[in-house]
Amino acid sequence: MSCPDEVVRAMVESWNVPEPDPDQISKYFAEDAVCHNIPLEPVVGRDALRDSLVDFLGQLGGIHWEIHRQVASGGVVMNERTDTLHSGGRATPVRVMGVFEVSDGLITGWRDYFDMAEVNRALGL
Repeated sequence: MSCPDEVVRAMVESWNVPEPDPDQISKYFAEDAVCHNIPLEPVVGRDALRDSLVDFLGQLGGIHWEIHRQVASGGVVMNERTDTLHSGGRATPVRVMGVFEVSDGLITGWRDYFDMAEVNRALGL
């Protein structure tokens, strides 16, 4: 079984491919995981997360996550990163602070804190 730090790093890397696969990404999450992009409503459950990833990734031409710092303590992993969203021929960096809870090798909680205005710019909104 991977340690929490390794689980989160592997999940991050699953985004950093030419065509991120919602099924591949969601396999890192527990069936009852709670994922909350703080400006939005939480998503509860692996299947709901997968569906939200399909919608989100469908709006993008690509995405790349860069971890600047990551710390882990027990089952809690926190990272400071830049998620660069590609859409409409432009790349828009979004500064993110992520908090992950990991149990038995699966992510059970994920909270990302970011400025929604940066995401809206990336999506041309």
